[in-house]
Amino acid sequence: CLAGVVGMFAFGFALVPLYDVFCEITGINGKTGGRYQETTVAEADISRTVQVQFLASNGPDMPWTFRPVTRSIEVHPGEAVTVAFYAENPTSEPMVGQAVPSLSPSEGTLYFHKTECFCFNQQPLAAGASTEMPLVFIVDPELPEHITKLTLSYTLYDQSKQAQVSDSDEPNKTTNENG
Repeated sequence: CLAGVVGMFAFGFALVPLYDVFCEITGINGKTGGRYQETTVAEADISRTVQVQFLASNGPDMPWTFRPVTRSIEVHPGEAVTVAFYAENPTSEPMVGQAVPSLSPSEGTLYFHKTECFCFNQQPLAAGASTEMPLVFIVDPELPEHITKLTLSYTLYDQSKQAQVSDSDEPNKTTNENG
């Protein structure tokens, strides 16, 4: 029985990383990859267009206004495209947000490459401030012909408490006069 309990406990910890690896390999769950480094200059396929739609939502307890500036765009596979998302912190406190992307259909995740994205880093925003955050992406020319529409959605989460914890973890850099 003890071995069974230990095995279940170990499986519980291994499940999330195994699931992430499975999703990355198969493209299931719409998880997009990290920063894409273009190794060869691909020419745009001007004979073909793909519609890319953008959605934005807030996670629980996230009071920001968050939306795509452009809701939909037609792109030629292989061309670098820049769009922006708008964020506004209506609170009286500075906050930190983190966007988590998802793409559908999930088969398209292997062919959607972000070269610059606000989702790569946490986004601090002062009280009452607003900003436009850029997204630069390339739809791979190898995207299967039957995929004519991709939907990229972001969910924005409040990371203010986690950011405060990591800021307070840094050692105090002030020194006294006695050394």
